[in-house]
Amino acid sequence: MKKTLAIVLMLALCFSAFAQGSKEAAPAAEAALKVGMVTDSGTIDDRSFNQGTYEGIKKAADELGLECTYLRPIGTTTADYVTAITDLYDQGYRFIGCPGYLFQEAVTETQAMFPDLMLVIIDSEPFEPSDNTVAIYFREEQSGFLAGVATALQLKDASVGFVGGIEIPAVQKFNWGFQQGITYANENYGTTIEMDPSNFVYSGSFADLALGQQLANTMYSKGVDAIFAAAGGTGVGVINEAKNRRLAGEDVWAIGVDVDQYTVGDMGNGESCILTSAMKNVVEAAYQQTIAAANGTFKGQTITLGAAEHAVGIPADNPNLDDAVEAEVAKVEALVADGTIVVQDTADGLIK
Repeated sequence: MKKTLAIVLMLALCFSAFAQGSKEAAPAAEAALKVGMVTDSGTIDDRSFNQGTYEGIKKAADELGLECTYLRPIGTTTADYVTAITDLYDQGYRFIGCPGYLFQEAVTETQAMFPDLMLVIIDSEPFEPSDNTVAIYFREEQSGFLAGVATALQLKDASVGFVGGIEIPAVQKFNWGFQQGITYANENYGTTIEMDPSNFVYSGSFADLALGQQLANTMYSKGVDAIFAAAGGTGVGVINEAKNRRLAGEDVWAIGVDVDQYTVGDMGNGESCILTSAMKNVVEAAYQQTIAAANGTFKGQTITLGAAEHAVGIPADNPNLDDAVEAEVAKVEALVADGTIVVQDTADGLIK
């Protein structure tokens, strides 16, 4: 009996130890999501598209206490972008924002390579849809249109130009919408704004500040009064030239892009050379997708955002626009949002 009791006690102790060991070996809680971004051909501080996208991701990360970072690729080829995305993935990042048309092939490749990676691409979409990729488009033509109307109503009688970055759809649509906005104002409000085809150019770069300044210098010297700069860092060069000329007493302006660039045109005297900006709310779009990734509602899809979604337009506050101009543009925006005014997203009949 004593032997039997001893054996029973030993077995009970063994089972107890096993149970305790199993409890201690239970899997750890799932690691917090790490979120990141890969820049396109511009820089993270371009005060435009890259910066706006990252600010949206970072805003969500800060609110939720998530680790957040970005990488700038060594170049702008698909291989460079794939390498950068892979580097972030290998470091444990499972949500990566990819701002720009140039990411199309890289996102197509990496969404298949890493099924557990949540990807967001802006201004393009992968060749094949995927459950782990959200593609976001904006109706830039509507934003450019409203900036064009605002510019025409404020200047009334002037000459305008356009400096784009790489000639890709999003930049083209800004240009085409701006031209339509100028034309609309000329036809409906009696403004007389001139658009010389030689003053509508694409620089071929989003990161050449000196080139942007040079192109703006040429246009302003020819008598252009306002330049719409849709060129990322190259566009900042346009803004710098406008800033210098206004400080020298010339009455010239720049029109910003993507985000409210009023502060980019700050001349250090409490004034700015930015008349208004053709915005698309990349900050909010990136923020919302990061939140979705964190709370488990991220879903692969293609989204198009415009005036109806309050995702494009000019800033709510434009210090260099008259109140009456802002009020009139708000009326036009409502007509664009409800479809009464249709802004075309092609170059039919426009300066290409």
